Amino acid sequence: MGVHNNVHIPGESWPHFTWLAIEFFVVLAIAALSSRELTNIIAKDATPAMQNWYFFGIIAAMVLGWYMGIRHGILRKKVLETRY
Repeated sequence: MGVHNNVHIPGESWPHFTWLAIEFFVVLAIAALSSRELTNIIAKDATPAMQNWYFFGIIAAMVLGWYMGIRHGILRKKVLETRY
């Protein structure tokens, strides 16, 4: 039996942007679920219009905190790279 050089390796053909889209929707889902619970705790006596501001403000803070703070500031450090 011979060796075939046309073996399919999924890691090399999978588009990179799909991982970013999956990450975005996971972060958005976690932020929405957390925001729903935090809004129920924080804004019990607020009007519905104010509760909407709290809800979307908490979502925005979590998404921006993930992408600007954690992902850009911490996860991109040279210390965490495994390339030598």
